[in-house]
Amino acid sequence: MLTTHAFDDDKLREECGVFGIWGAETAAAAVALGLHALQHRGQEAAGITSFDGNWFHSHRAVGHVAGNFDEEDVIRKLPGSSACGHVRYSTTGESGLRNVQPLYADLSMGGFAVSHNGNISNAMTLRRELVKHGSIFQSTSDTETIIHLVATSAYKRLLDRVIDALKQVEGAYSLVCLTPEGLIACRDPLGIRPLVMGKLGDATIFASESVALDVVGAEFVREVEPGELIIVSERGLTSMKPFAPLAPRPCIFEHVYFSRPDSVVDGSSVYTVRKAIGAELAMENGVDADLVIPVPDSGTPAAIGYAQQSGIPFELGIIRSHYVGRTFIQPGDNIRHLGVKLKHNANRALIKDQRVILVDDSIVRGTTSTKIVEMMREAGAKEVHMRIASPPTANSCFYGVDTPEREKLLAARMDVEEMREYIKADSLAFLSIDGLYRALGEDSRHDEHPQRCDACFTGDYPTTLTDQHDDLTGDTLPLLAERVT
Repeated sequence: MLTTHAFDDDKLREECGVFGIWGAETAAAAVALGLHALQHRGQEAAGITSFDGNWFHSHRAVGHVAGNFDEEDVIRKLPGSSACGHVRYSTTGESGLRNVQPLYADLSMGGFAVSHNGNISNAMTLRRELVKHGSIFQSTSDTETIIHLVATSAYKRLLDRVIDALKQVEGAYSLVCLTPEGLIACRDPLGIRPLVMGKLGDATIFASESVALDVVGAEFVREVEPGELIIVSERGLTSMKPFAPLAPRPCIFEHVYFSRPDSVVDGSSVYTVRKAIGAELAMENGVDADLVIPVPDSGTPAAIGYAQQSGIPFELGIIRSHYVGRTFIQPGDNIRHLGVKLKHNANRALIKDQRVILVDDSIVRGTTSTKIVEMMREAGAKEVHMRIASPPTANSCFYGVDTPEREKLLAARMDVEEMREYIKADSLAFLSIDGLYRALGEDSRHDEHPQRCDACFTGDYPTTLTDQHDDLTGDTLPLLAERVT
């Protein structure tokens, strides 16, 4: 099939978004709206599970939230005042319905539904032990490991079982769990993946990003703290920190690309930070040119910051169509290369005979950058300079981001000059890791360790990676074979 997301496909993918609500009259409808706002975090499948006080009800579907949860009869089949939902991408596992979340199981203490953003980096090791002792898995998702650990825990209370389960896992997780006893939200001790709490009248909401609260008309209360577990029930809200305290390492790429620009992450406006990133990029890697052009849409805030700092005019030199689906026709090879122009087209009248600076958030495989530079050349650009609003992505992520094996990352195989030659730009430059932290108003290192998870840039992984090879400096970093969160 003809891919019309030719620019979007060469991106790091946040694998999912979660949303949960307790104490709302129409909980499932609120979750559906919240998932709409989080659609950018996972566009392959969506699901909602509700609880009416007696029974759990679920609807899961492949595709976008729109079209699967907009119909009134679908929401009507999800009654109850509490619900949780999930949007997802898959990685190397299968993308069938059995992996679509929330995952649900009937445990000895009642129903248990879980929505998970992140990746359990010792899931395969735990899974082998669980299967050896009789567990029967229904999916290839690392999230199901959590359910089995809860089910087999020796503790009696559900909350103690959840804590016991999470003490056995490594990696990154932001969880929203729906149970008869209440809605449980939890963030891993390093706070790698985001999670926020809000209020809508008497209802309590948890979501991956603050923008989901805005969309449903909820008030932002605060972020769920790293290592914090919160349970909301008819008895009220209880917060605890049952895990050993660690220095937080939230994902730095949330500010570079993953989060929506209108979200607030770690107390900072994502849009404002991305403009600051662009300004730092201009100060570090200025070049004489006529126009600053963003790679739509993720490069736009950084390009604005670059233009403002450099004094070079900002222009929309690439026009994006928002009305083309992922696949359109089945072409012959002779017209396959035209697919990119269905989605993005050069603004020729603007670009001809100009020296242009293209600003993008990252280079992953390099296929996107190559196509964009070629597009600018065909439109008559005199010079094409590429500026990247992050350091080179040279390492795979194992914390809930869909990244290629390390050998497929351009920056793992080439230095900057080799990458410039590969994409055929007149010049190529990346933001430094120190510049990225400066844009966040932080120092890049504190007590000899990064303040954030920046392993995709530095290779400094904040957790043990039990399921991976011990040597993380080799040419390949195999992804968890069954990882689908």
